[in-house]
Amino acid sequence: MLLAFLLCGYLPIYSQVSLSGIVNDENGNALTGANVILVETSVGTVTDAKGEFTFSNLHSGKHQLNVSFIGYETVLQDVVLQNSIKISVSLKLKPFLTDEVIITSIRAAENTPVTKSNFSKDEIRNQSTGQDVPYLLGLTPSVVTSSDAGTGIGYSAMRIRGTDMSGINVTVNGIPFNDAESHGVYWVDMPDISTSADNIQIQRGVGSSTQGAGAFGGTINFQTSTLKTKPYADINTSYGSFNTLKNSISFGTGLLNDHFIIDGRLSRISSDGYVDRGWSNLKSYYLAGAWYNKNSLLKFITFSGLEHTYQAWSGVPSDSLKTNRKFNSLGMYYVNDTVHYYPNQTDNYQQDNYQLLLSHKFSQSLTMNAALHFTKGKGYYEEYKSGENLEGYGLNNIITPKEDTITMTDLVRRKWLDNAFYGGTWSLNYSDNSLNASFGGGLNQYFGKHYGTVIWAQYMSNGMLDHQYYYNSGTKNDFNVFGKVSYKLNDEFSVYVDMQYRVITHNLKGLDDDNNVSITQKHTYNFFNPKFGLSYNIDPSQNLYCYFGIANREPTRDNFVNSDNNNPIRRENLKDMEIGYNFKSDNIKFGINGYYMSYIDQLIQTGKINDVGAPIFTNVPKSYRAGLEVTFQAKISRQLTWDMNFTASQNIIKSFVSFTDNWDTWPLQDTTIYKNNQIAFSPSFMGSSQIRYEIIPQLAISLQSKYVGKQYIDNTQDESRKLNYYVLNDLQLNYHLKTKYFSSIDFIVKLNNVFDEKYISNAWIYPYYEENKLKVMDGYFPQAGRNIMTSITLSF
Repeated sequence: MLLAFLLCGYLPIYSQVSLSGIVNDENGNALTGANVILVETSVGTVTDAKGEFTFSNLHSGKHQLNVSFIGYETVLQDVVLQNSIKISVSLKLKPFLTDEVIITSIRAAENTPVTKSNFSKDEIRNQSTGQDVPYLLGLTPSVVTSSDAGTGIGYSAMRIRGTDMSGINVTVNGIPFNDAESHGVYWVDMPDISTSADNIQIQRGVGSSTQGAGAFGGTINFQTSTLKTKPYADINTSYGSFNTLKNSISFGTGLLNDHFIIDGRLSRISSDGYVDRGWSNLKSYYLAGAWYNKNSLLKFITFSGLEHTYQAWSGVPSDSLKTNRKFNSLGMYYVNDTVHYYPNQTDNYQQDNYQLLLSHKFSQSLTMNAALHFTKGKGYYEEYKSGENLEGYGLNNIITPKEDTITMTDLVRRKWLDNAFYGGTWSLNYSDNSLNASFGGGLNQYFGKHYGTVIWAQYMSNGMLDHQYYYNSGTKNDFNVFGKVSYKLNDEFSVYVDMQYRVITHNLKGLDDDNNVSITQKHTYNFFNPKFGLSYNIDPSQNLYCYFGIANREPTRDNFVNSDNNNPIRRENLKDMEIGYNFKSDNIKFGINGYYMSYIDQLIQTGKINDVGAPIFTNVPKSYRAGLEVTFQAKISRQLTWDMNFTASQNIIKSFVSFTDNWDTWPLQDTTIYKNNQIAFSPSFMGSSQIRYEIIPQLAISLQSKYVGKQYIDNTQDESRKLNYYVLNDLQLNYHLKTKYFSSIDFIVKLNNVFDEKYISNAWIYPYYEENKLKVMDGYFPQAGRNIMTSITLSF
């Protein structure tokens, strides 16, 4: 942090040349809010009410400007600086309404006072070697990643500011992607979606109003393929450690008959995984057809993921970590004291997504977006179970001819999820020289069936093949309406107001999966989520902003199913306050953001169980996350750049009661009161760095580093229940080549975990008392040591 401030202080001495200009349309009218970027540094600004912009403290020599504005053709303009100059840039109207309008209502613009990070297609492509989305975004501020199989392929997850995927809102082209019942996002269900992504935006904190689940840690918004007027094709193959193989082909027709475009992709990813039997076999496709004209855009998109993975979600017991950190107990059973592993202890799921998007421009200032969507998912996980009670599966005990009673059996069961999610979203968007406004909403419904079948049993008793032993269903309706206004008071000040009203009803019917207990219940929630912000441009290179937002979140299906009927769970409430400063120049980008996230009734695990012994989440009255996020980018020379960020934070539960099972006094539990304890999986310090050196214009080498501080596994802050800090270093080589036969050939060689760090990124723990002694069951998720991935992409 000190180094960043010193470099900022040194900058005025380093160079004094400035570049200013004005951006107009073809008729000479000033364009307010046009984006102007220095290509070689990615430093950017937006034009003011007069269409003017300024870059200060530039070095002399050649620069290239990228000037863009929604609805206009982008201009690349070279500028040679010897002294400070002022230029004029004229933009032409595009002959088509282009894809940027699709996400206008939910994306945070350049001057929106929320904390955000943007990723372009090139940035995504330069990092992609087949790993899941969390690992592509792993160097983002306040992000921690984890993988069940230890490789970032298969079941993987991420946390933002300590909040897991159930508190991170994800949309694809503005369509909600979080599972309606669990609020989670399962990246394994959309493998290789990053290849079809044109850009990604991450907002940290509550952010701006969007569709779907409440954002309690952040928002991730994908925009998939956009208008490419010329035909193209990309063929990619990646291969590396653990027999990891990715093959994909992407293509686009370019503009057909001046109006039509088709884009597509086919992908397959397979890996043996790091942990024993932690293999994955993933298939996916993406297909989009679009019709463009001057004022309208109609686009149909379908994408699908089919996953077949061996279960690795139980982790490695602590007593096995030193002897076999790859140990996987799932599927294990004994025959005559000999260990065997059930070969089909797998997870199987297919998810098909369909989106129909319509945008129309009524005038240069007013546009409309509307979308219909449908998602169908169906799958099961299969498992071998030893010594199960027959009655627990609705089967009769068996009386043998010798009048012995058989009450238990080995069996193989499948737990199924068959669900559908559908609905519509819409928005009206207005933009002029000083005002940007959106008014929109959405209505979505989810219906899911949960049921289990026994496909084999040592003793089937009165059951038949595929005997169904439980069934329940859930229906969830989600309606929201929002209005957003960003208004420029003058060249320095702008205000942001964002109001959302959301109504949720969730109906559950049927019997639970383990105990045949009724879960029938109905819940209705009405949420008002306001946000406010103020932005102040000190000068063209410096900006201050402040933000306040409120978010509310309903409990998940599991929260309802496992709740204590004597102490009903409540909704969660979050108040997020942020203040930030950004500095941009030719060679330096620096940002600092302070946040305070205050929770009322946050749901956490305390060890408490319900009347049938299932673990439940409990509302704690008050908790908070407070932190400082710092980002820094320096162009040290024309060849050497350094990007870094870090987060220092406190994550505290002010008071709660912890429950511990006591098998000697069952069903009574021992209790302990804790005050001001750290929230689980919330490191107090984390940071990342990327040093990139361009050896020649086509060849670059990068050192990527990630530090994650100590994390507690539960909320007791017990030093014996923690994950140690770890430091990861990856080395990556990128080579870009143009030939007469291909438009480009791109090579990536990435050596992950260069120093073979033996680290653990996630865990679970179950403490209990037995014979007056505290004992634990646990599972840790060790990640892969040193490994390598290579990738080649042929572009036509």
